[in-house]
Amino acid sequence: MQRLRDICRPLFFYYCMSIQHFSGRTRKNIKCFAQKDSFFFCNMRSIVLLGALMVANLSLCRADEPENIVIGSDSLSQRNVGLDEVVVVASRSMLTQMQSAKIVSVITREDIQHASVQTVNDVLKMATGVDVRQRGGFGVQTDISIDGGTFDQIAILLNGVNISSPQTGHNAADFPVSLSDIERIEVLEGAAARVIGSSAFCGAINIVTSSPEASVVRLSAEGGMYGTYGADASANYATSHFRNKISGGYTKSDGAIENGDFIKRRAFYQGSASLGESSFHWQAGWSSQDFGANTFYIAKFNNQYEETRRLTGSVNGNIKVFENEDSKLTIAPQLSWHRDYDNYQLIRGEVGASKGENYHRTDVLGAGLNANADWMLGKTSFGVDVSDERILSTALGDEMEERIPAGKSDRFYEREGRRLNTNLFVEHTVLLENVSLSLGAMANRNTGLDSKFRFYPGVDISWRLDNRWKCFASYNKALRLPTYTDLYINNSVQYGDIHLLPEKNTTYKLGVQYLTQGIRSTVSAFYSHGEDMIDWVYETAESTRYHALNIGQLDNRGVSVDVNIGLQEFFPTFFVSNVKMGYAFIDQSHQSQKPIFRSLYALEYLRHKVVAQVDHSVWKNLSASWNFRWQQRMNGFAPYGKLDCKLMWHAPKYEIYLKGDNLTNHRYYDIGGVLQPGLWIMAGFALRL
Repeated sequence: MQRLRDICRPLFFYYCMSIQHFSGRTRKNIKCFAQKDSFFFCNMRSIVLLGALMVANLSLCRADEPENIVIGSDSLSQRNVGLDEVVVVASRSMLTQMQSAKIVSVITREDIQHASVQTVNDVLKMATGVDVRQRGGFGVQTDISIDGGTFDQIAILLNGVNISSPQTGHNAADFPVSLSDIERIEVLEGAAARVIGSSAFCGAINIVTSSPEASVVRLSAEGGMYGTYGADASANYATSHFRNKISGGYTKSDGAIENGDFIKRRAFYQGSASLGESSFHWQAGWSSQDFGANTFYIAKFNNQYEETRRLTGSVNGNIKVFENEDSKLTIAPQLSWHRDYDNYQLIRGEVGASKGENYHRTDVLGAGLNANADWMLGKTSFGVDVSDERILSTALGDEMEERIPAGKSDRFYEREGRRLNTNLFVEHTVLLENVSLSLGAMANRNTGLDSKFRFYPGVDISWRLDNRWKCFASYNKALRLPTYTDLYINNSVQYGDIHLLPEKNTTYKLGVQYLTQGIRSTVSAFYSHGEDMIDWVYETAESTRYHALNIGQLDNRGVSVDVNIGLQEFFPTFFVSNVKMGYAFIDQSHQSQKPIFRSLYALEYLRHKVVAQVDHSVWKNLSASWNFRWQQRMNGFAPYGKLDCKLMWHAPKYEIYLKGDNLTNHRYYDIGGVLQPGLWIMAGFALRL
C-alpha cells in the first residue's frame, strides 16, 4: 500500500496543478487536499506557490508563523487559503482557526496592503461586526466597539497581550505599531471573558505583528492633502534560533476639520528565541499623540486638546514540560506592563484645574501562567492572570496624603485609584473527527468591588459537516468593571458615579461557515442580554452635564453575512482577483427605571452596515482596490456611504501607491457634532532592501 501511495501521489499532484502566466514567468498553484505532507520545489524559470488545505490532519503552529508560503513579489492574485492552520485567540488552549469552536474573523496582511487605509482603525472599519467612530483623520481620536457595544466593552491585545486601559476606552486605539508591522488582525465577536478576562465584555481584537523570516530593511514615506506627511522604517535580523525586529514612524497633519491637527510618533521592538521545542517572545512599544480634540466630550467646546503617551512591554514563553505517546504538557508564563500618560485641556492652551485641564498616569502590571495538557480525553487548559491597576491623577480617584509631581508641568497628582484584578481560568476542549467542544469558566475577583469571586461560564461547539461546511453555537457570560473615568470624573460637562455597578452580559451566538477553494463565507446571528449597562446620559431636558449611569437592561440582537470570493481561483486570467462583501444588522431594546433624555454612547449603535471590496489588475504590475462602506446609526444620525480607492504598482524591491479616501467628497456626521473630512488624497512608496 505504501508503494502504491508513493506512485499515485505524483499523479495526483500533477493533476491538481494549475499553471498561469505571471509577470513574464510561469506561476504554479499546487493544491493538496487531505494529504499528510506536501511538496515544494523551485526552478530557474518558475514561481511555485504552495497551498495546503488539510482537514483531517491539522497541526498546530505559533501565532507568529506565516499562513502560507509565497515565492516572488506580492500580487493581488497571491491569495492562498492557509489561515486554518493559524492559532487564534479564541481559546485558552492552542487551537487553530479550523479547530476553534468560535467564529474568528481574520484580516490578513494582504487585505491590509490592498485596502485604501491609513491606520489600523481604518482597517477595522471594513470588518462587518466592528463599529469604528473617528473624530478626525488617521485614527487619532477613535472609539472601537463590537456587536452594538461601547468602546469600553472590548479588549485590545497586541500579540496576545492585553493593552486595554482601566482609565478609559477612548485611547484604546493608540497603537505603537504601523500597518506595515502587522501580519494579521483577529476579531473575536461576543463575550469572551472566560478566554481573555473581564475586559472582553463584547469581544476582543488581537493585533499580530509579523515575525522576521530574513534580515531585511524597509523604508516608506507618504504625503498628501491638508499638510499631511509621514514616514516609517523597520529593520529585521533573523538567524536560525533568534529573530528581532525594530520599527518606528512619524505622521503629522494640519487636519481636515477644525481643530483636527495632530502629530503621531511610534516605535516598536519585538524578538523571539527558539530553544529546542520551547520558544520565548518579547516586545516593547512606545506611542505618542498630540491632537486637537474637536468636541471630544461635548459639542459646546470645539477647541479641546489632548496629549497621550503609551509605554508597553511584555515577555512570554511556551515551554514544553514533558511529552510522550499519549500526552503532552506545556506552560505559558507571561509578564506585562504598560503605562499611559494623558494631558487633557477642555480649552486648548488654557491650563490649570479651574480651566478644565487634567493630568493622568495609568499603570497596569500583569502576570499570568497558562498550562495546556493534551491527553486522551482532549485538551485541558487552566491558568491565572493577575493585574495591578493604578491611576495617579489630578481629577480621578481618591485623595492622596502625599502629592506627586505630574510630569513636566507645575501640577501635582493629588488623587489615586488602585485595584487588583484576579482571573482564574479553566477550559476543556474535545476534538473529535467532526466536532469541537470547548467549555470552561472564569472566576473573577476585584478589590474595586467587594473582593468576592464571581463566576462566568461558557460553552462553544462547532460541527464540521464535511471539509467545506462548519456550524457554530456558543453561550458565554461576562462582566465589565467601570473605568476610572466612569467612577470619578467631575467637571463642567460630565460627572461620574463611584456607586456604579459592574455591567453583566450573556451572549448567545449561532453561525455557519462555508470554505472551499476560492470561496470563504460566514453567516452568524447573536443575542446579547445586558444588565446594569453603563452610559453617559442627560437625565432631563434641562441637564447641562452628562452623568455616568447604570441605565438598566440593554439587549442587542443581530445578524451578519460575510462572503470572500477569489475569482482568479476559478478564472486565472480574469482581471478581477478578489471580491469581498459583508452586511450586519442590529436591533436593540432598552428597559430602564431611570429617566433618560439623551444617550451619549450605548444607544447610538449601528443598525445597518454594508461593506464591499473589489481588487483587480489594471496594467502589468499596476493594480487597484476599491472599498465601499454604507451604514446607518441610530439616535439621530443620517445614513451615509463612503467610497475609497488605492492604486498600487508592485515590484520585487519597491511599491508605489496613490490612495483616495472619500472619493465622492461626502461630508457626514458619525460621532457628536464633528463633521467628518471629505476627499483626502495621499501618495507614497515603500522600499525593501
